[in-house]
Order: sequence, then structure tokens, then C-alpha cells
Amino acid sequence: MKLDRRITNLIITGFSGTGKSLVAMEVARRLNWDFLDTDDEIVKQTGKSIAEIFRQDGEARFRELEREMIRKACQQRQTVIAIGGGAIVDPQNYEVLAKTGLIVCLEAKAETIYERLFHEAACSPETEVRPLLATDNPLERIRQLKASRQPYYAKADWTIHTDGLSIKEVAEEVVRAWRLLRRYTPRNDNDRDIACWVETATQSYPVFVGYGLLDKLGEKMKKAALSGTATIISDENVFSIYGSKVEGTLKDTGFAVNSFVVPPGEEAKSMDYAVKIYDFLVEHRAERDDIIIALGGGMVGDLAGFVAATFLRGMPWVQVPTSLVAMVDASIGGKVGVNHPEGKNLIGAFYQPNLVLADPQTLTTLPQRELISGWAEVIKHGLILDEEFVQFLESNVNKLTKLEPGLLTRAIARSAAIKAQVVSQDEKEREGKRTILNYGHTIAHGLEAATQYKRFLHGEAVAIGMMGAARLSQRLGLLPSAAVERQQALLQKFGLPTSLRAEAASPDLSGRGRKRGNLKLSLAGVTRAMELDKKVKGKAIRWVLLQDIGKAVICTDVPQQDVLAVIQELAEP
Repeated sequence: MKLDRRITNLIITGFSGTGKSLVAMEVARRLNWDFLDTDDEIVKQTGKSIAEIFRQDGEARFRELEREMIRKACQQRQTVIAIGGGAIVDPQNYEVLAKTGLIVCLEAKAETIYERLFHEAACSPETEVRPLLATDNPLERIRQLKASRQPYYAKADWTIHTDGLSIKEVAEEVVRAWRLLRRYTPRNDNDRDIACWVETATQSYPVFVGYGLLDKLGEKMKKAALSGTATIISDENVFSIYGSKVEGTLKDTGFAVNSFVVPPGEEAKSMDYAVKIYDFLVEHRAERDDIIIALGGGMVGDLAGFVAATFLRGMPWVQVPTSLVAMVDASIGGKVGVNHPEGKNLIGAFYQPNLVLADPQTLTTLPQRELISGWAEVIKHGLILDEEFVQFLESNVNKLTKLEPGLLTRAIARSAAIKAQVVSQDEKEREGKRTILNYGHTIAHGLEAATQYKRFLHGEAVAIGMMGAARLSQRLGLLPSAAVERQQALLQKFGLPTSLRAEAASPDLSGRGRKRGNLKLSLAGVTRAMELDKKVKGKAIRWVLLQDIGKAVICTDVPQQDVLAVIQELAEP
């Protein structure tokens, strides 16, 4: 289904007795929107009940009043509108409603409707029987009316069968339909903080990039129709710096806030910590419309996103990356997961966030080694798809490494846009397009897994992996030596390692130095980890290689001896 219109309201339609008004009120509460019931507004305007209008003025007069009230209601914005059961039959009403509203029809069996309506009337003498059902055989009348209106109800954008569901359960389904279908809404790109949009089959969401943008997190979330309790998942290092600030901006915009903090480092990205977060959410009675917020680097985003994807079969979540690698890569595209002892991210899912908010100012508190590591993913995006972006990076190395706000924001926004472009074309890496984002990652993940994720930062491993991929490209006759040298020079200018020799100069992830003997890696361990990587298909590794700067290709017939030779070259003293 594709909705080629601007959606600003939610319309709840359906036969009498399906719970339209109560559901609409609950949905409005959850979305923090206004609520309007057109029948109630007509009663207020005329001072007469609906039954009295039918008796005294006739159905035709009621339909005139209804038509006018719907026209006025549709001039509202961010309003959940409950309409009368027969309103959608009028072509004028439908045209007005469809222009600005997502129409959700509540459905129920005739017997269910009969029981609801007449049980309500029996329990409350003040409850009026609907005028069109005041017959000797109301059940048969319900069947007849439903049948006559069914073609019009079928024009709704979404239908929810309410038999056996509570008001809260129906409201939950309406909100889920809204979040699913609004991705087709023509978006408002007037927000200058939007760097790009990710458009996938399951979600459409903005990526915000702006210096000092962290203060606007709550505001951006409200505009994305998020509400409820926000659970911040962060690591100890990041939370100690930005935790209170993020909690404050969320509370100032009306969110209840909980926080769960994990230790820093890849070891926390595990099923053990996922279970601890599940326990925390259960303890705090988290609901499906509450929000998970990933505040931190790629590890936190992967872990928090995995929890969001799996707890209660899926919760809304927001990416707030605070590392460079997370801003331009890990936070965009919905790859979430945890590590397995035999390989990185072997347990996971594709689950898109509701929005991404990147504030480059947070990079000023990032440890230097982690900041340098992040440039690997920025450079990678240029190498695989955008030679002009590579030129921009080459021309502005000094200012970018000194975090000049304007150029830094521009670089992050462009890099994020490249990632978003690829993800939008191939959300779940089925078409092959998204695979090019793994340039350098086959060797990188092998190095990381072979060293139990304790020796390399991700970007360091990717930089070394990209050099391996470039040399492999050269060996296969795809890439000229000048391009290999150009890539190496750019990586080195940003302070990134281009071999295991260069990487040896930096301390390991415990902060301790290394002995020369620690340099040697087991080639068998690295290649075994590479074979377990997600890019393997039909037992063959899908290598991402280069034909030129800005032009990536995928190869599956790479000779093993060439792979081993390149890895050996990277490790040679």
C-alpha cells in the first residue's frame, strides 16, 4: 500500500459498537495528539442528541451537519478524529478525510456489535440506541447496514478486527499501523537539521546532524509522534558525560525516563547483557509503545537496537550516536545484534530506528584513538561510492581532524547520506547493493574475532582491512597501484593504521602496550573467523573490492592463496 498524500491526522472509522471514540481517545493519549469526535461536536453545536436530530430534523439534516463538522475537523493537525459509522459513505466526506488523514477502520462481527451496543444500553438506561438500529430486529439491521457500508469501509488504509480485543489492545494496533504506514507520507524537508532520510520497506526515518543538537532530542522525538517512557541504554563512559543532559531534555518535553548503563567495550555486546536489559524492562513494566534510546557508540547502538527488536516483539527506538563511527555508519540502516564467541554480530536482526540524531559536538569528548578510528568509515564511504567526497576529505584533513564545526558537520552529513542511500536500496542485504558497505570488513571482522575483540578498535581493523582489500583488488588486476597508494595516503593522514606494523604502535584496548611477540596472529584463526562472517554465501566469501576510487565491486571467486598472501603482507614486520 502506498499513500501518496500528506498525512497529518488519524481517522478512526467503523460501524457503531467497534469502539471508535474510546480507541481514538487512547490513541490520542499515546501519541500526545488532540482528540475529536465528530458526533460529540455535532451534539455540542446543536444542543441536541444524535437521536433527537434524526427525529426532529431528519437524517438528511444530520448528514449536512456531519459533512460540515468533518470539513472543520480535517483542518486540524495531529488530531485523532473519530467519525460516525456512516460518515465515510458520503463521497465528499471520504475525499476530505483521505486528503489529510490515515484512515483506520475498526471491524467486528455483527454479533459482537449487537452484544456491545445492546449490553451497553441495558446496563445504562441513559445510553441511546442508535437511530438506524431502532427496529424490531436490530441484529438483522446491523447485518444489512454493515453489508451496505462494507465497500466504503474497505477503502480505509488499514483495518483492525476488534473482536476479543480490549480498547488498549486496539489502540496499540492503531498506533502500530500509524508508525508503519506513515513512512509513505511526503516528508517535510524544511528542517535544516535533516542530513538525509532512510527509506526502506519497513520504515522511513530522518537522520539529523547538527552541532549542539543533543538539546533538541526530546523535541525531535515528539515531532516523530513518539511518546511514553524512554529507556536510555548507554555505557558508563558516555552516560557519565551526557546522561543527565539527555535525561533532562527528555523530561522537559514530557517523557518519563529510565536509564540502564553497561560497561564500555565489545564484551558488553552479548546475550548476557541483553538479558539483563530485558530484566530491567520487565521490572519497569515497559510497554510496546515505550521507546529505547541508544546513547553511545556502535556497541551501544547494536545492543540497544537488538533489545528493541526483540523485547515485546519490537519497540520503537532512537539512535543517538556519540562516536564518529556510529554517526556515519553503525546508527544508520537498522543492523542490530550481539556478538558470539566465534564471530562478531552473528546473532542479530534488521530493525530500523524511528530516527537518528547525531550531534558532532559530542566528538569533542571522545578519546583521540576512538575519534581517529571513526574516520575509517567516513573514508570508506567515499572510496566505494563518491570520489568527489574523497577529494573533499583529502583537501580538508587538517580542519577535519581538529573538529572544525562547519566542515565536521558537513563531512558527517555527507557520509551519513551515502550510507542512507545504500541502505534505502537494499535494506536487508538481499539485493547485493548493501554488501558494498562491507569494504574492508571481511578482513576487519576476522582480525577482531581472532583477537577476541580486545586488540583493535573497529575503525582500526577496517582501515587495515581496506588496505588488504585494495591490495587484493590490485592482485586481481582490478585496481591500479596509484589508487592503492592514494587510499593508503588518505588513511595515514587521518592517523589510521594501514598494516599490523603501524597498528602495533598503539596500546591494546586494555590500555597496556604490546610486546613484539604479540604482533603475530594466527592466519588460520583470522581466515576461520572470516569464513563465519555474514558476508559468506554458498560457503564463498563475498569480497568487496575496488575497480577505482569511488567504484566498488563484489567478487566471490577470489583465490584463497591471494587472500592468504595479502593477510601475510599486512602482518609482515
